[in-house]
Amino acid sequence: MLLAERLKLLRAEHRYYQRELADLLGISLRAYQFYEDGTNEPKLKSLIALADFYGVTTDYLLGRTDQRNDGNLPKS
Repeated sequence: MLLAERLKLLRAEHRYYQRELADLLGISLRAYQFYEDGTNEPKLKSLIALADFYGVTTDYLLGRTDQRNDGNLPKS
């Protein structure tokens, strides 16, 4: 699942712990781990929060494009 891979990649690039992302989203650590292992997918609100946090588009997270942002988003 491309979403899971991209979440892992972005987290590693920014050197965040899974716990930090779970706290950002207001979810349990295990719930976030399910996102990264592809067991569950984030709800729309969480997907948007992750995209905003990393400065990428939701289309990038979902694998609809390989372009990380559309030029209008601030780069993190």
